[in-house]
Amino acid sequence: MSQILVVPEMLTATLGFAVYLLGAQLTRKVAVLREFNIPEPVTGGLLAAAAFGVYSVVFGTQFQFEMGARDYFLVLFFAGIGLNARLSDLLSGGRLLGLLLLLTLATIIIQNIVGVLSAGVFGLPMKTGVLLGSASLIGGHGTAIAWAPNVAQATEFDSATELGVAMATLGLIAASLVGGPIAKYLIARNALTSAHGDGEDVVGVSFSDEHEVTEISHVTLMRVMLTLHVAIILGYILHGLLSELGLKLPLFVPCLIVGILLGNLRSFLVPHAPPVARTPTLAVVSEFALGVFLAVSLMTLDFSTLSGTGLAILATVGAQTLATVVLVLFVLFYILGRTYDAAVLASGFAGFSLGATPTAIANMTAVTKRYGPAPIAFVVLPLVSAFFVDIANAVVIQTIVNF
Repeated sequence: MSQILVVPEMLTATLGFAVYLLGAQLTRKVAVLREFNIPEPVTGGLLAAAAFGVYSVVFGTQFQFEMGARDYFLVLFFAGIGLNARLSDLLSGGRLLGLLLLLTLATIIIQNIVGVLSAGVFGLPMKTGVLLGSASLIGGHGTAIAWAPNVAQATEFDSATELGVAMATLGLIAASLVGGPIAKYLIARNALTSAHGDGEDVVGVSFSDEHEVTEISHVTLMRVMLTLHVAIILGYILHGLLSELGLKLPLFVPCLIVGILLGNLRSFLVPHAPPVARTPTLAVVSEFALGVFLAVSLMTLDFSTLSGTGLAILATVGAQTLATVVLVLFVLFYILGRTYDAAVLASGFAGFSLGATPTAIANMTAVTKRYGPAPIAFVVLPLVSAFFVDIANAVVIQTIVNF
């Protein structure tokens, strides 16, 4: 019987810092990682996950990470995204939002078609196709775990949870690796450039400007952190009110909404206060928060869940990744207008549809750090993934499971 080693929140966060720095160092030394826009925390996180996995096998120890600190960084990041959002951008992005909603619904349907076909090929119950499809991919670990008991009851397939978790794990890895190369291909092939100025950074500072940023100080940092924490506190309050009304949303969504309101009302509420939105300090804090969240998420992946139905999972992830790449390159990019923002959204959509919203943001961050800002992408895509996907996914999954 293997020993369980509990890693407390403080140590989990500390390991996340180290893993992120490892990825950042490798990105700066290995040119191919920069060339294909692989997010820094992905490199370090996957290496750390592999190291923890080897340790577990050799010494018979299972790691149980406490994740509370990780979730703080997630809401901190989305509050920052909200502060940077301008209502003018949201209004101009209305068309993009509508198109992405339709493309998301199409992706959910395609993923489940591929999943059901794959289940048939590998001799699994047809209804497990949702776990090889949108429940685990565009839904992620949480959705896969939530729906696995329903699938198990409908099919008498006892390994439904393990199948869903393993599929979500490999999907997250694929999502982290394909988004950057997709954007690189589209930008290079179509000679695209950012239409936004150098001062429009939303997440992170470009590689070329890292050593030239002089506007960050302890005062600007404290101002940004205070504003973010006010947004998070109000986000908690809004989250509680929405829950009482029966509207169950992830905590980061109310924090994003409050951030948008504060960012657009701040000049009226405190007209003489120094700016916070779209400043180098907020860009760095946002990248730091996202980087730590993703580094911790990836380093805590349990590769042992990939055993058992490994061949079916690997083959299905390959097919789903291919379908996503084709959809993004030949449908999404053209429908969104073949612009630079469309290329950035393509990288994010690949990350979101195969993995999770933070993975999508990390993909877009890696792209914009190299090629230039795309502010609207960082607002539109999270709105789609937060408000729409869970509802649409639940309807499609329920239809298949009850068929």
